[in-house]
Amino acid sequence: MHPFLFRSALFVSALTLAGCNGSDSDDATGDDTASPYTLQLLHFADVDGGGTAAMFNVDNFSALVDHFRTAMPDNTLLVSSGDNYIPGPIFQASGDPRMDAVVGVADEGRGETQIQNRLGLQVSAVGNHDLDTGPAGFAGIIAPDGAYPGAQFPYISSNIDFSADAATAGLLVSGGQEASTIAGKVAPSAVITLNGERIGLVGAVTPTLPAITSVGNLAILPAGFVVNDEGSLDALAAVIQTEVDALRSDDINKIILLSHMQVLNVERALATRLEGVDIIVGGGSNTILANNGDTLRDGDAAADDYPLMFTSSVNEPVLLVNTDGDYKYLGRLLVNFDSEGVILTDSIDNSQSGAWASIDSIVTQQNATPVAGVTAVADIIRNILGEIDGTAYGVTNVFLDGRRSFVRSRETNLGNLSADANLWYASAMTLTAPPLVSVKNGGGIRAPIGRIVSPAGSTSAADLQLLPPAGNDFGKPEGGISQLDIQTAFAFNNGLALVTMTAAELRDLTEEMIKGNFTHTAGLRLRFDPTATARSAGDTNRGLLTDGQRVIDLDVLVDPTAVSEAARWDRIVENGVVVGDPNRSFRVVALDFLANCAAPAASPFATANCGDGWPFKGLLNPDHKSLLEADVANNDPGEVDFSRTGGEQDALAEYLMEFHGDSAQAYNVPFDVNERLIPVSP
Repeated sequence: MHPFLFRSALFVSALTLAGCNGSDSDDATGDDTASPYTLQLLHFADVDGGGTAAMFNVDNFSALVDHFRTAMPDNTLLVSSGDNYIPGPIFQASGDPRMDAVVGVADEGRGETQIQNRLGLQVSAVGNHDLDTGPAGFAGIIAPDGAYPGAQFPYISSNIDFSADAATAGLLVSGGQEASTIAGKVAPSAVITLNGERIGLVGAVTPTLPAITSVGNLAILPAGFVVNDEGSLDALAAVIQTEVDALRSDDINKIILLSHMQVLNVERALATRLEGVDIIVGGGSNTILANNGDTLRDGDAAADDYPLMFTSSVNEPVLLVNTDGDYKYLGRLLVNFDSEGVILTDSIDNSQSGAWASIDSIVTQQNATPVAGVTAVADIIRNILGEIDGTAYGVTNVFLDGRRSFVRSRETNLGNLSADANLWYASAMTLTAPPLVSVKNGGGIRAPIGRIVSPAGSTSAADLQLLPPAGNDFGKPEGGISQLDIQTAFAFNNGLALVTMTAAELRDLTEEMIKGNFTHTAGLRLRFDPTATARSAGDTNRGLLTDGQRVIDLDVLVDPTAVSEAARWDRIVENGVVVGDPNRSFRVVALDFLANCAAPAASPFATANCGDGWPFKGLLNPDHKSLLEADVANNDPGEVDFSRTGGEQDALAEYLMEFHGDSAQAYNVPFDVNERLIPVSP
């Protein structure tokens, strides 16, 4: 069902609205004689950029939260729809002993959680990045531990079986309890009572969770979920509806779904399928919903209106809201409910509800002041980050593009540089059968390396200047690529793993790589048709039986020193057909997140699922080898020691030191934004 075409009237006070019907249908009329209930919903999600931006946005963000909450202290909710932290520089900085002063006991992820405590966060959905260190890591971040207070709010999800993993089973409590009484716990739902009104909150996360993070033994419902599949969406809605109905049976008629679905279209689909849900707060997509009058950050544009409006399965209004992450915006929804708990849509004023940018001009305009407790935590983290931004391992003359929309749709210069680094590093670490091919997924690149500058007075994205990194007073030169840059761009610091693939298996892998979750490569040359039939889902390699038809020509670089073109390249696919012996083999290096599903079952590195569903299962002779294994550590080039041997951060830093260590050898390959084919690696 399509959203209503909606343009709100001026906000009408609760007193004036008494006796007015602001609903769009007869079923949503409610009691015209009762005074409506006003709710101020403040929301955020996706503190997962992996970089430092969140720590430079959070002061202003806290000022806006405090300003709006102070104006309506008895009717305000502050919620998150998940991804409250992500492995990366900020996450790691929280383990510095200096953090003891603000978190009690320093450890990874605790600084971000303490900031959210001091913001007054009341409840959060579980996001995929909240589980990136596994259920045990998640439990260690949210549960109290001596002097560390833990999360002073609960995490909720109605479609995760927390009892299935020992690390979270002890934190699980039943749904429908007051959020303030179950801080540091996990539950399917929670209740917050505001000024005598009980607001129900239900959590839900994308059922694709096992493919995109570390779920341990957690079970996620519904099984076999496929995005945009009608049956899958119906099944997901049914799981969520069960918890919604439990709240409704307890006489709660105002219900909010905190939904971390990664794709806003899934939340759109849920809005028309659920009964009794009034507001859905999206998460995971970083989609900016905003109104025409909202002031956005330079270079940003709204994807749609705020809020989006739908009708439920029983013909009642449902609102969908979402904002961008890293504390860039505070979402604010000011809305009235009638006595039956039905939203009065005419109560929404677009000058009040929308995306509030956490920028100086907005904070000054509102005469708002940052929360001192938040600033105290952020100051220590910022000082730690400043120190690791002073050591440079390489130099670039160009902006290294790691922006989300680009690395997930084509190969950028940063993706290409990292893939080259992984290939060189794995070759140096391997005594026999070095790899010829390097592949990595775009989702593993979390940020660019460089500066995005908007000229004074410009409001056009076309005017943005993409510049190399700036030098700083900590010792970083102009164009320097620092430890912080590397840790920010490759926040997950995935390990590297080697597998052997046949020509036919490599073709099927390539079909998956160009299907939508774009890859970055070294050692491959590819020509493909993006309009042809895409490979269907499945992480088992189909070899010659692949149903993908996009690859036209595919070559592997087997001898870069050879004079003739024919000697340099081995053609794998020509005109859509595998040529030569389909079982000839090639060694491939990939992120272990993608390839550890090819490890033997007895291996400590073995995983049940291939990350992002890449087809590394069922290989003819995978011969899986992790570069994290101790027997290859002695082959580490050894010029860098800030990151673990065998990981992608160490690979890039070592590669930069070897080939781009100073301005005379600076990296100088610009990114062509119009290039959509995978280029030959330099």
